[in-house]
Amino acid sequence: MNEKISLDEQVLEKLEAYAQILEKKPDTIVKEALESYFAQADKMILEKSMQEKDPDTDIGFDEFWDDVDFE
Repeated sequence: MNEKISLDEQVLEKLEAYAQILEKKPDTIVKEALESYFAQADKMILEKSMQEKDPDTDIGFDEFWDDVDFE
């Protein structure tokens, strides 16, 4: 990625303040925040995809085994 990321002054001030309070580097705080964001986004995407199941391929247990004969 060659795109530069810019943050407004208020966000940068908060980042500096939290870096001092938590005794962490600002880039570590940003990395941890992004990891948390991506984990939440992945969960949301998975939940959404589960809600959008294809009714033609989403059959229940009984429907699947209904016509199977065991001898």
